[in-house]
Amino acid sequence: MPAPKGNQNAKGNKGGRPTLYKPDFAAQAAKVCRAGFTDQELADLFGVAVSTISAWKAEHVEFSEALKAGKAEADDRVERALYHRAVGYSHEVEKPMVIDKDVQIVRYTERYPPDTTACIFWLKNRKPEEWRDKTQVEPSWAGKKPSEMTNEELDAAYLALQPLLASPDTVK
Repeated sequence: MPAPKGNQNAKGNKGGRPTLYKPDFAAQAAKVCRAGFTDQELADLFGVAVSTISAWKAEHVEFSEALKAGKAEADDRVERALYHRAVGYSHEVEKPMVIDKDVQIVRYTERYPPDTTACIFWLKNRKPEEWRDKTQVEPSWAGKKPSEMTNEELDAAYLALQPLLASPDTVK
């Protein structure tokens, strides 16, 4: 409802509650998104609803860009970790160990072999045409009229369709 006529205090008032958004939220959001925060976790951090986070992304370009950059960095880190898990990796480790009743720091290389599950997941996502679970090969005769088929295609179609055809014994 508009302000009453003659109300000088209401001029230029857009109405509604003032925004809780602060310009430094963009930097904070980028930092926590790099750590893997979701929009729900951002909303919890800022004490607002997820719909408010969505509105801030629409209204504040710097906030939206900060979220995209932070989330992209986290996604890249996970992608690299999945790749290393798929192909195997090694890293240097320092571990305290008791040797001759004396605690010593021992350095060694820990190796992790390739993980088959990570390989399959990677390939199904990177090369879905080659690695999907169910492949359907359409027969060469599919979609053709019998007059357009070769003899081999007619034979293949007959064999493929035979289980669906009624046998002479059942037709009366």
